[in-house]
Amino acid sequence: MQGSGPPASRAAAHRQAGQRDSDDGDESGFVSLPCMALDEQQIAELKARACADIDARAGDLLTASHEIHAHPELNFEEHFAHELLTAAIERAGLPVSRKAYGIDTAFQTTVGTSGLNAAVLLEYDALPGIGHACGHNIIAAAGLGAGLALAGVANDAGGRLTLMGTPAEEGGGGKVEMARAGAFKGVDAAMMIHPADRDLARMNAIAIQQAVVRYYGQAAHAAVSPHLGRNALDAAVLGYMNVAALRQHIRPTERVHGIFTKAGEKPNIVPREAEMDWYVRSDTIETLQPLKMRVAACLEAGAKAADCRVEMMWDTHAYADIVDSIPLLDAYAANSTSLGRALTSAYMPGTGGGSTDMGNVSYLTPSIHPMLAVAPRGVSLHSPQFADYTKSKEADKAVLDGAKIMAMTVIDLWTRAELQSAVRESFGNGDVPAGVL
Repeated sequence: MQGSGPPASRAAAHRQAGQRDSDDGDESGFVSLPCMALDEQQIAELKARACADIDARAGDLLTASHEIHAHPELNFEEHFAHELLTAAIERAGLPVSRKAYGIDTAFQTTVGTSGLNAAVLLEYDALPGIGHACGHNIIAAAGLGAGLALAGVANDAGGRLTLMGTPAEEGGGGKVEMARAGAFKGVDAAMMIHPADRDLARMNAIAIQQAVVRYYGQAAHAAVSPHLGRNALDAAVLGYMNVAALRQHIRPTERVHGIFTKAGEKPNIVPREAEMDWYVRSDTIETLQPLKMRVAACLEAGAKAADCRVEMMWDTHAYADIVDSIPLLDAYAANSTSLGRALTSAYMPGTGGGSTDMGNVSYLTPSIHPMLAVAPRGVSLHSPQFADYTKSKEADKAVLDGAKIMAMTVIDLWTRAELQSAVRESFGNGDVPAGVL
């Protein structure tokens, strides 16, 4: 939840023109290739065709959602989901690149020969212990439905589609790895949906980076010769308390939380090694950097006070905040309303929130990440209760509605020159901040 200002306010300042092969947009088609001249009736007919295709595939799409839900797989281990989804794409007569970008459980399909290239992203990894409590089975099935429907109208709409299977959102940074391998070069816009407890225009996603911190001391008998020991657990505890004191002096949009994962072997042995796991979050990827330095100073001070050595290993897949494409989000909202899902904004200044690697994508290409209701208000993501709702009738409706809304939004993007211009202008062409890639 970005707390420093509305999501569009930073868009122009934090972008990387180099993601495209040319500055004028020739590679992507965003600027140089005109829209196909279609009137409102023709656009409506394309949308109707896409929605009818999704309805015709409803049984298969819901089966895919249920099967992925019944076979939860952790990040980078999503072999069942990968096979199920790629097989479905092939049955539809489309080519698919398995193990895309050197990742065993990633895939990609591209259709259309010209025009703007819109990407629909699928997630399908689960959580340890509670399965699909984040509803990635819904994301996968809705993305599949949208992609197959759009493939059938892409040439008539004058657009290109990239259907992208992105594994390991739950901490693995799958989209970051794919971006580093060039997955989003030439992609003009990207979108996905996510289940929630209400219909929301956007997810309040803030930046995060994980750190594993190890303290090293000297073992000794805790009763006979404690003076010969150097207590690594003391160092970790002091570091923890330093961070606890820091918390009252960080911004309301920031969060720091950690646990002890190793604290010694027996009480009569001065702990030689201690380990902690920390999450550091801030409202933007840029403000995350100085907060990391402050947290690191606290943890290092604990080691110094206890005469121990410390190692800090920062995860190489920092997750950035989401910067939504407001024009694209407006188009999505209009299509959502047409299906009876009126959206509310989740933007709440001065608050924190969860994190996703879709945030990194939003710094590379215009992106949206709206939410669809599948559970009653107040049921939290990443809970056993939410896992139950991700296989419910409400979840099934979200699969079909999400597929249709994304398909209609991509058709708008393909066929409306004014929307393309607004999306491009709001995105800007600045450099990507440190930590995004």
